[in-house]
Amino acid sequence: MDVLWEPESTAIGWIQGLGDWLAPPLVAVTQLGSQFVLIPLVALVFWCVHPGAGARLFVVLTASGVVNYLGKAVFYGARPYWYSAQVTAHSSGSSFGMPSQHAQASTVFWGYLGFRSGRRLLVWAAVALIAAICLSRIYLGVHYFSDVLVGLLLGGAVLWAALRWEDRIVAWWLGLDTARWVGYALAASAVPCLVAALWQSLVRGDWTVPAEWIGATPTDPAGYTLTSLFTVSGALLGGLAGFTLLAGRGWYSAEGSPTSRVARFALGISGIVVVQVVVHVVAGGLTGLTEAVVMFAAYAGIAFWAAFGAPEMFIRSGLARRPGPGAAGGAAGEGDGAGHGRSGGVFGGSSPRDDGK
Repeated sequence: MDVLWEPESTAIGWIQGLGDWLAPPLVAVTQLGSQFVLIPLVALVFWCVHPGAGARLFVVLTASGVVNYLGKAVFYGARPYWYSAQVTAHSSGSSFGMPSQHAQASTVFWGYLGFRSGRRLLVWAAVALIAAICLSRIYLGVHYFSDVLVGLLLGGAVLWAALRWEDRIVAWWLGLDTARWVGYALAASAVPCLVAALWQSLVRGDWTVPAEWIGATPTDPAGYTLTSLFTVSGALLGGLAGFTLLAGRGWYSAEGSPTSRVARFALGISGIVVVQVVVHVVAGGLTGLTEAVVMFAAYAGIAFWAAFGAPEMFIRSGLARRPGPGAAGGAAGEGDGAGHGRSGGVFGGSSPRDDGK
């Protein structure tokens, strides 16, 4: 990779030479591709606007995250400011660099919303925003051009697959019996973690920071990357389980007054924040594979709360209701125990304008 990183570091240095005045606005722009912004937005869509679109967005985004962190755990790519002391770190990252998570996640999230809106203007707005986020990652010194390019390609592939096959996959998934969907959910979340853990222990077990990396490399990027993979994989498992069980209960509608929607979001996000604080306090002293496993379990629980616990609480408290028999797409939950016939209203309504009924 030195063949690429040397000229790319020079190019990044030239871009940064345009002036430090670009750092504050690009730090703000880069947040629009971060998990700290995208995940609350997904929760907002799911709880308050359009449950079908929110559920699909969550699954696609977390699945993309699993692919991304698995790639990072395999490639062991440096970040520009790790490799070259000539690159200024206007931001920082503790996991490996390739592929760029911000580039991939923003492509999936904003691209999905743009295409599903059915409006050409919003599609081009999404493209412009994704380009700005990618540029910010390069200017801030946290990604090479090659990191961003690979992230864009992976994000584009995930987005294309979601737009092309999501309806078929949802119908298939809701037709599975309990044993099968549980098995598939466990496999989708656990196998990437197992592969990465074996790769790091058997193939990369003696890895140390190369002498050529003369910048500010963090203490344990391999461990942080593995923990991040376990975290997002746990979230994928919890989300799949929660959405599927909610489907079996008849799903739920995001209709309601502005006050009830605000109350839903406030209650739901408060529960997530409280659990996150407790988890990070408890896991603060853990390292290595132990920390990764704890984070897997913790974020599986957090995602399950968001996908199943919170909607059920909203319904029981009167802040939301089940979709009625007259809801668009058919009555949710009218199939048999295996889930047949439920796909009309559950995870349904690809367009964010039909309120997920």
